[in-house]
Amino acid sequence: MSDQTQILAIDLGTSGPKVALVSADGTVDGGEFEPIDLILLPSGGAEQDPDAWWAAIVAATQRTLGAGVHREVAAVSVTSQWSGTVAVDASGVAVGNAIIWMDTRGAQYVEELIGGPVTIQGFDPRKARKWVKLTGGAPTDAGKDPIAHILYLRHEKPDVFNRAKTFLEPKDYINFRLTGKAVASYDSIALHWLTDNRNPAAVSYADDLLAYADLDRSLFPELRPATDVIGGLSEDAAAELGLAAGTPVLAGTPDVHSAAIGSGTTADFAGSLYVGTSSWITCHVPFKKTDLVHNIASLPAPVPGRYLVANEQETAGKAVEWLADILYPDAPDRSIVYDEMGEIAAGVAPGSGGVIFTPWLYGERTPVEDATLRAGFFNQSLETGRAEMIRAVFEGVAFNSRWLLGVVEKFAKTRLDPIVMAGGGALSDVWTQIFADVLGRTIHQLADPIMVNVRGAGLLGHAALGHIEWSDIPSRVPIAAIRRPDDANAATYDELYGAFRRIHKTNRRTYQKLNRP
Repeated sequence: MSDQTQILAIDLGTSGPKVALVSADGTVDGGEFEPIDLILLPSGGAEQDPDAWWAAIVAATQRTLGAGVHREVAAVSVTSQWSGTVAVDASGVAVGNAIIWMDTRGAQYVEELIGGPVTIQGFDPRKARKWVKLTGGAPTDAGKDPIAHILYLRHEKPDVFNRAKTFLEPKDYINFRLTGKAVASYDSIALHWLTDNRNPAAVSYADDLLAYADLDRSLFPELRPATDVIGGLSEDAAAELGLAAGTPVLAGTPDVHSAAIGSGTTADFAGSLYVGTSSWITCHVPFKKTDLVHNIASLPAPVPGRYLVANEQETAGKAVEWLADILYPDAPDRSIVYDEMGEIAAGVAPGSGGVIFTPWLYGERTPVEDATLRAGFFNQSLETGRAEMIRAVFEGVAFNSRWLLGVVEKFAKTRLDPIVMAGGGALSDVWTQIFADVLGRTIHQLADPIMVNVRGAGLLGHAALGHIEWSDIPSRVPIAAIRRPDDANAATYDELYGAFRRIHKTNRRTYQKLNRP
């Protein structure tokens, strides 16, 4: 095996899949993208068409194999958006649309699931103890976990529920299309809150937790480590993609996990910050632990024997996209718009003239779980202009990340410094510097940051097949720039961050009254 041996990496994001060929030295060849539609429905519905996923993956893969330098494709490794549900019938066909991570329609059924004769913060204490002991966490009442999706289908779409033979995460559905095998990885199944995660090397379904939800074990896939080869590429899938039948397909990992690998943060307590549509801060830890108050837990990681701590905010880059849609509704090239917004933000003094933006356009998940929170601009004056509001959006996302960082560091009992920043947000020099200043941490700006998930999926594949060691991965990930915090801005950002937190505390009950379903 040489460094030119390649893994075909597939990253199914919410906006569409990226496909690339990843070498053992971390080089990414290709990087084809194919967009897919997001279907937003009343009462918090968010869906996508699984057949559209597959068609987009086929198209992107064909272009990648046509343009890339693929001397040898050793395996296929898939990563994808996490916390989604695809119902698959006995013939292997998806029943209706996939319910994705944004969907909240199952919230009321989670409330029933976690409740009991006596509750504390909505939980029956006996159930809470069992969930935390076995899984490390518990179902969230926002209704965005797969367990909520499945309960929603049972109560409100019984025709879909009754036709389903298996419920699969998005990644695991794509693997099913590749191999015909219904398999979930130890990490992808975690947000179902149905598994015993006390040994990250031997995760299994827990009968007590299945009984709480009144769900049969037969509705769920076989469980395997993320590094396992689950089967070979089927004849049909191989013909569509342009690969050899029998090419090994790995169990793979969700996007939160692949981003940590693709950022080179595979060592314990190495911090990464992903800023895409949503955003998260992660680090690997050697222990299982739970903080229910802040909705954070260490869950099984694809790195053998390790857990991953992840604290996620719902809206990050999406907030910039939202503002761009308002300010530049007819712009044909969004990349030019983002560059212009970055230039405008760079021309405004840190602090945006005192204007504060709260980025809760789709509620929030952590460090507070509250689907009723909403975004807003605060402290504008007649002197406030477009430039201040643009910079305030960049800063507001960073303020929320500072909130996340404090919770993660307290959980891990370790200061995360430096932090590797990836995702589309890491394309922006001004935004990476804002993050460094607001967080007070050195930011390592990843090279090719939008390819972090495909790189992570590819490097996972190389480690799984023994081409590299897990300890090799940090050296295989290129850093484009290092952004150090400017001490001159610390006092300004400390003051505004304090105001940001007070805005949440003062307004949360108003949001609850205005936005309760």
